[in-house]
Formats: sequence, C-alpha cells, structure tokens
Amino acid sequence: MQIDLSRFRGTCTCGRTHEIFVKDILIEENALRKLPDKIKNIHKGPNSSIVVICDTNTYQAAGKQIEILLPGSEFVILPANGLRADNIGLALAKKGILASDNPRLLIAAGSCTIHEISRYLAKEFCIPFVSVPTAASCNTYASPVSVINWNGFKKVLPGVSPVFVLADTLIFAKAPYKLTAAGISAMLGKYTALTDWEISHMVTGEYICNRVCEMEMTALKDVCISINNLKGALQEAGTKEAGTKETGTKEAYEKLMYALLLSGVTMQMIDSSKFEGRMLSQISGLEDMEMNSTSSEVNHGEKFSLGLMMAIHTCHKIKSSIRNGIYKAIPYDGIAYNLLEVNFRRKSSRDEIPDTGLEESFELTNEWEHGSKRPLIAGVLDKLPSEAELIKLMTAVDCKSKENYGKPQDILAPITLRLVPYIRNRAELIRHSKLFKMKNET
Repeated sequence: MQIDLSRFRGTCTCGRTHEIFVKDILIEENALRKLPDKIKNIHKGPNSSIVVICDTNTYQAAGKQIEILLPGSEFVILPANGLRADNIGLALAKKGILASDNPRLLIAAGSCTIHEISRYLAKEFCIPFVSVPTAASCNTYASPVSVINWNGFKKVLPGVSPVFVLADTLIFAKAPYKLTAAGISAMLGKYTALTDWEISHMVTGEYICNRVCEMEMTALKDVCISINNLKGALQEAGTKEAGTKETGTKEAYEKLMYALLLSGVTMQMIDSSKFEGRMLSQISGLEDMEMNSTSSEVNHGEKFSLGLMMAIHTCHKIKSSIRNGIYKAIPYDGIAYNLLEVNFRRKSSRDEIPDTGLEESFELTNEWEHGSKRPLIAGVLDKLPSEAELIKLMTAVDCKSKENYGKPQDILAPITLRLVPYIRNRAELIRHSKLFKMKNET
C-alpha cells in the first residue's frame, strides 16, 4: 500500500499547521523492486555516488538485492555482532562513507541501529537518505532525529527524515522474530506515551494535538486486533507452513509496519520527539546505557518490554496512591550524585546527566500537595490496560514480560525507576513522580 501523506499535512484543530518531510511511503510485497525508479526522482548522479549502509545480516536480507538493482553503488557493510548506535558505530560508518567517491545519497538498509547511524550521518554530510527497513522492530524509521548512545549516555541528536521509505513485506516479515517482538513492544508502549502526554498537557500546559493522539491510538488498536497473526515470521514459499495463513500474516505485518512508521511521521507533524515513547523510552533507554547492574544478555527489545511493564506498574501505583491518599509531596533536592555514581560505570555518562526539574519543581510539588488536578490525573491513568491485560497481550506474541525476567531484574526495577527522572529534561509523569512518594516507601 502507498500511504496518502496529504492527510498528515495542513491546518489542524490543535491550532498548528502540520508539515512533514518524507515524500513517499510504500509498504507492500516487492516494494524494493521500485527502488531504481524512486531514486531517479531524487538523484541525478551516477550510482557510484550512492552509499548503502547495512550490516552483515541486513546485507543478506536486502543489500544483495540493492546491489543488483543499483549496480555500481558503494556499500558500507558494518559488523552485525555487537553493532550499536553509538560513537563506535558512527565512526565505522563514517569511515566507510569517506572512503567512497563523492557520496550524494545514503540508503539505510537495516533495522533500528542502521537507521539511527544513517540518519545522523546524512545530517552531518548534508545529503538525503532513503529508508529500507529490514524488520518491523522500531518506531523511528521515519523519525527526523537520531537516538545515539553518546559516551555511554543516550541522547536525542539532530538527524534528517528519509526522503522516502520502501518497506518490502517479503523482507521485513521474514526478519528474526525477536525483532518483530521488539516492534510490538514499541507499539504497546503507545498506551503509556499517549497517557503521559495527556497528563503533561493537563498539569503543565504542554502542547498536545488530539488528532495525532487519535491516529496513534487507531493504529495501536489495529495492531492489537491482528496481534495473533504476528506470532512468527513468513515462511519461505513452497514450505508446508506457507499457504492459507500467509495472507493474514502479511496483512498483520503491514499494519505493524504502518503503525511504526506513523510514529516518525507524527514526530514530524508536531516538530518534536518529546511525545514519542516518553516514560517507556526513558526506561528502556536507561537500560541501554551502561548501568553497572544491567545484563548484556538482554537485547533492546527485551529491555523495551521490561520498561513497558515497569511503566504500567508505576502508573497504576500512582493512580492508587492518588485515590487512597497514601502519598506526600516532597521538594526537588537536585541531582542524587551518590545514586548516579553507584549505578553508572562511566564518569562521562554521569557528566551528561541534565539537572532536570529545577524550573518547574515548585509548580509540580504544589500540584501534588494542593492541586485539584490529581483526580483528573487518576482518571487519565484509568485508560491504561491493567498489568494482567498487558501480560496477556505480550504473552500472545512471545514478547518478554515481567514474569520472564526473574529476581535479578525485579531487583533492578526500583533502581531503574529512581534513576529514570534524571535521563531527559522534559515534563513527564515518571519525572513528576520524583516529587512525591508513597507513605510506605523509605
């Protein structure tokens, strides 16, 4: 399907005029075959000035086809094992680009890490880039910013939107299922993201666009309806498993990919990344940073699932504390340096921590202590699924849930929730929670 992008542009009831930078999004079987024709519309130079960034796995999934479709194009093939969107990954990709002759266009053929790296370098080299997702694993393919682990600290840095996205169902629906599970977790995270945005609007007057919220929620519901068809990847044609189930599976994967791409489009609409992910992205982002306690065996998608369970648990705990009156407001007392020093390996990571909440701490403390909005906040939190409902959804598609982690991760959860308010300097419920505590907490 070709997405009608005109409906994401123009004046809106929120009072703003929305603009987006991506020109075309195609989600269908054999979409990659249209790459040469699409390239002609944006690139007039020789194929030798096109640089394809991929890794050793995604080269097999899509890079080989691109090599045939665009003969003579340059390739930067990064090692898939241990590759991250960090200083090292950026340096490797940049070295490859500099070795090519007069790069004028980047093609990101991969999943999240390849796209974060490509988006950042496209901005640095002032050249456009094209997105070829190889897995339905993250919600940043169409994002205008890059999330980079910079000196051990996860930062949102300037990037560029892809000029167009070619999502080939026959490629991304055959990705390792753990990548798809990560994408499903990212979509389920919309529950907390939308709730968090509504509460921040209510408490601090933060801008909100109800149209964006409605589009995101509709896409989330569509994914949930077809969630049973997402369990597993497409089988190779001709196998016994291929056949009657395949059509439903393809449609489910395309709905998931659309919902993930919509996230980047809505970020462009509101000209901000602060809505996307919110408390969930902060929790999983913190787990990605090099905390002393974190197991390296848990991949980002699993951390996202764990973060989602933590976020839902925290939201319901806050709701109960509001309704039962079992909390008290506490003043903001600055950065807890002792806590940070114990839990972060690198001093460079600790040095990147922003002093969050100083400008609004009095307003928020006063709201928790005397404010009339507390019952309204609890009402918004009622919209969230229960922990049991969420576990049921995640179990249906083999996403990691709280029960999969065991005692070490249960011990990590309270530490994570104490650290998360320091990660980004923006109004969010998880950061507001630093300004009150339950009466039974130490």
